[in-house]
Parts: sequence; C-alpha cells; structure tokens
Amino acid sequence: MSGKTAAILRRANTDFVLFVSTYCPYCVKAKRILDSKRLSWADHNLSKDPELQMDVVATTRHRTVPVIFDIRGDEPVFVGGSDDLENYL
Repeated sequence: MSGKTAAILRRANTDFVLFVSTYCPYCVKAKRILDSKRLSWADHNLSKDPELQMDVVATTRHRTVPVIFDIRGDEPVFVGGSDDLENYL
C-alpha cells in the first residue's frame, strides 16, 4: 500500500481510521459502533480532499463511504463500510 492513504494509516495512533464524507448517516453509524465498543478512531473527510478520495478508491476499490481500516495489528486491515464493521466486531 502506498500513497496518501498509506501515509495516513502509518501516522494514525488510534484503533481505527475512517474515510468519510460530509452528511453521511453510515459514517455516523460507524462512529457510534466504535464508540459503543470503546475503540478509538480518527476520520478523514474525503469531501474536502478529492485527491485523497481518488487514492482511497484506488487502494480499496471501495467507492462508498465510510471506508474503514482496523489498524490495531501490524498491518492495516480494510474492513469495508459500516455494515461490514458491525459484522467485523
């Protein structure tokens, strides 16, 4: 993994990283799920950074938000969206 997405994941010091957009109910749902499990997260708004959005899509092939990564292990794990997160946890 390389590019802006990989750099964000490497720098993160939380349990999860979410790539979100403005006014996204599924993004809010994902954050609530993580909060209910007392897991830390950081979000990055793709609406404000089209270049990052293109990199996230190129990295994951996931075109909807949220795009969620579990970064608790040695390597980031692409979880998927909010429904995927619910099943993952």
